[in-house]
Amino acid sequence: MSSRVIVNPMERRRSTLAPAVFYPAGGLILLFVLVTVVFADGVAAVMSTLQEKVISGFGWYYIVLVAVFLIFAVWVGVSRFGEITLGPDDEEPQFRLPVWFSMLFATGMGIGLVYYGVAEPLAHFVSPKPGVTGEDPFLAQTAMGQTYLHWGFHAWGIYVVVGLALAYAIHRKGRPASIRWALEPILGDRVKGWIGNVIDVLAIFGTVFGVATSLGFGVLQVAAGLEYLGVAEATLALEMGLIAAITAVAALSVASGLEKGIKWLSNANMMLAGVLLVVVLVLGSSLFILREWVQSIGFYFQNVMMMTFDTLAYQGEAGLEWESAWTIFYWGWWISWAPFVGLFIARISRGRTVREFVMGTLLVPMIVSTVWFSVFGGSAIHQERNVPGSMLSPDPVTGDMVVNSDTAMFQLFDTLPGGPFMAVAALILVIVFFVTSSDSGSFVVDMLANGGDQNPPLWSRLFWAVLEGGVAMALLYAGGLASLQTAAILTALPFTLVMIGMALAVWKALSDEHREMARVERRLRRREITEHVTEHVTEHVTEHFSELTGQTPVVTDDRPARRRRWRGPRRRRPGTADDDGPTG
Repeated sequence: MSSRVIVNPMERRRSTLAPAVFYPAGGLILLFVLVTVVFADGVAAVMSTLQEKVISGFGWYYIVLVAVFLIFAVWVGVSRFGEITLGPDDEEPQFRLPVWFSMLFATGMGIGLVYYGVAEPLAHFVSPKPGVTGEDPFLAQTAMGQTYLHWGFHAWGIYVVVGLALAYAIHRKGRPASIRWALEPILGDRVKGWIGNVIDVLAIFGTVFGVATSLGFGVLQVAAGLEYLGVAEATLALEMGLIAAITAVAALSVASGLEKGIKWLSNANMMLAGVLLVVVLVLGSSLFILREWVQSIGFYFQNVMMMTFDTLAYQGEAGLEWESAWTIFYWGWWISWAPFVGLFIARISRGRTVREFVMGTLLVPMIVSTVWFSVFGGSAIHQERNVPGSMLSPDPVTGDMVVNSDTAMFQLFDTLPGGPFMAVAALILVIVFFVTSSDSGSFVVDMLANGGDQNPPLWSRLFWAVLEGGVAMALLYAGGLASLQTAAILTALPFTLVMIGMALAVWKALSDEHREMARVERRLRRREITEHVTEHVTEHVTEHFSELTGQTPVVTDDRPARRRRWRGPRRRRPGTADDDGPTG
């Protein structure tokens, strides 16, 4: 008896897992977590040494590379490539302009802005960059300008490089949502082999450690907030418990499949951030903040070139230490986040032109970030200038009064009416950012681990969500804030090579397409001119000949109109009836 295979319509779809990407990336990251937990002190020492070597040897490389990425992004936006559509020609954008702007705004906001919104400008004011000296007004102005540098055009220039390459590959060429396909213009079919696997593994490393760094910052601030509210003491055990608990919530959000609920929660979080911003602006020194924002924008544009290429070469070890803690850390953090953010902005930009993509991605987050830092950071500097020491805390090791990044925002709330309520709102902001960042990060990583599949399986998304939380816990256990910063810098270094390739690939792809478009356009214009001029000349000659001779020129009917020509008067044969001459 023959047997038949009965296909169950509910049968699970074929697995899209890319084993050559998933297992090496997941295995190495899991190994890092286990080694860090077992040999915490040794890992902390190794990471400290690596950070010192990378900063001293490659700090200049990060600074030059980020500047080149920004210049490249602006050049592509204003060049002849700007009219190319990221999708089929003449396709309407997937999202209306206000909605698209709001989604870019949502991308620009996150745990980092909440964590550093008060702390960074205040830290640059209290402990200026080596070589920066002067009176308080100048130090305050320099502090705001330096903060704008770290969170403004340079960060989003990095994202433009990755996002544009991915958007072109996905929407214009119909490729899967995977980093490797962005390099197809220069690598060809080799992206399908081991080279493509290595590229996606590097992207996964950068994304996991970038998200873990953000989660670590968020947990540090949540623990400090709970201590500020008198709920619990901020200890390492509390931080580990918070990571475990919030990661569990993120895993539940993945398992529930309630994408609409998570999307609603994200939008509500954006609204809460906006409300908190307005409250601080209204209850604080509103006029000073608005004046300071305008003035700081001017200072930034006046000094952006000098700040961009400032490597603190004449400041010795103090300069290297400062760069490690601030500028180089930020460039590494943004580069490690680039696969995540780049893929997000690529997916929401279908139908946009290259010029719209570049200008929108650079300008909207820049405006949001500068407003945020002016409101929170400007308020903190204003408070510290009026009441010296009110925004500082004693260092647990040296006892010196310094800026505590974990508690700076809550100290600012203490100076405003309704401080405890704003502290609760800030904690909610950080926790929801934690959940949505973990959920979105695990989704993007899983797409890369599944060959660009935009609907990866549930089990692997849960795996990456838990692993991201594990990396954050391991980094905090191995050294806290310093380890988080070191991880961002180190994991970004190999991915810079991928980003250089992406910039070259998108330039080559846009150049080839523009060249082909120009060739087709010239061919069509030549054909149109030929037909138009030939027809016009024929009509002109016919008209004037009729006027001069009174005869109508004869044209042949068996040829196209553009090739008809006047035959002239027919010559009569001698001896015929039509001949008026003598007959034989």
